[in-house]
Amino acid sequence: MSNEISQTNESLPITVAAFYRFVAVADFESYRPGFEQVLDQHGVKGSVLLASEGINGTIAGPREGIDAFFDHVRSFEQFKEVDIKYSYCETQPFRRRRVRLKKEIVTMGVEGIDPNHTVGTYVDAKDWNKLISDPDVVVIDTRNDYEVSIGTFERAQNPNTESFREFPEYVDQNLDPSKQKKVAMFCTGGIRCEKSTALLKQKGFEEVYHLKGGILKYLETVPEEESLWQGDCFVFDNRVSVGHGLAEGKHVMCFACGWPVSAEDQQHDDYIAGVQCPNCANLISEERKRRFAERQEMWDRQGYQR
Repeated sequence: MSNEISQTNESLPITVAAFYRFVAVADFESYRPGFEQVLDQHGVKGSVLLASEGINGTIAGPREGIDAFFDHVRSFEQFKEVDIKYSYCETQPFRRRRVRLKKEIVTMGVEGIDPNHTVGTYVDAKDWNKLISDPDVVVIDTRNDYEVSIGTFERAQNPNTESFREFPEYVDQNLDPSKQKKVAMFCTGGIRCEKSTALLKQKGFEEVYHLKGGILKYLETVPEEESLWQGDCFVFDNRVSVGHGLAEGKHVMCFACGWPVSAEDQQHDDYIAGVQCPNCANLISEERKRRFAERQEMWDRQGYQR
């Protein structure tokens, strides 16, 4: 597994680690107390998911705290090969620490999908451009609509899903192994593609590829002048987005509808920080806007920044 560290922003005080490992864990509940203790002891925040199919999460904190957590995780045989991708930022991007027990570490809702049994062919970031430039390859963005809205690869199809649970239906309605002979898929860090490629293999697709390490690894390693990526990449923390070199983007989150808001849309008359954005200004009630405004006022008093 790849645990390379980008040198670009390593001097920044906060290390962000996105990680996952698909592995059968019969007693996954038992790991929760120890994980919580180590995270709290070292001032690390973020979200960790545990399920019978493995571990998934994104956490942030001082580098020594991040290292201490993964030393603990790797002390268990099941998690020795956990895949980790690092990036860096100025301030803590999470407000709290959560370790949750789930049915799936990434929810597709299809029984019998096991990336440990069958999965697509991994493609390194350095080889991705050549693959997706092939006109015979169907390129699919497996992320949700709000993520795709701020950036994606050239030629990529947008499934227009609101959640990953909708992806199997998209496959059934739009893809056919007798017509789409080569399919390449990508996601933020690689975890969703583990399941989406396994799904396609189960449905009879033979040549199925996915970007190893996801968009994050591509933006970390491929020079911007050679990149086929357009826009920013949505991330699930208060940075909201990152660009080439994993530098923090200029998007903020709309707390009303959950969509990322670009720097341009932040200047729009319909944007009110913490209350509404151009995407939802006409969709939410005045009562909800009032509650959101009160919440934002409280956050302002506490000095909380997105």
